Amino acid sequence: MSKVQIKILDNGPFRVTGDVELVDADGNVYPAKPAFSLCRCGQSKKMPYCDATHKGTFDSCVRAEKELD
Repeated sequence: MSKVQIKILDNGPFRVTGDVELVDADGNVYPAKPAFSLCRCGQSKKMPYCDATHKGTFDSCVRAEKELD
């Protein structure tokens, strides 16, 4: 199994790569894809996938906290 990576894109979606199963609240599985972007703004017409509707609608630049030595 390949390592899964979820990258938080500035002012954009969550980019998911790797072998992951995407399941809705009822347990239905979405078709497998090697990589996909999940909507963060809630405005996509292709939910849960991003369709770039977010452009210019919200600001979110998330960074992981750096550990202090």
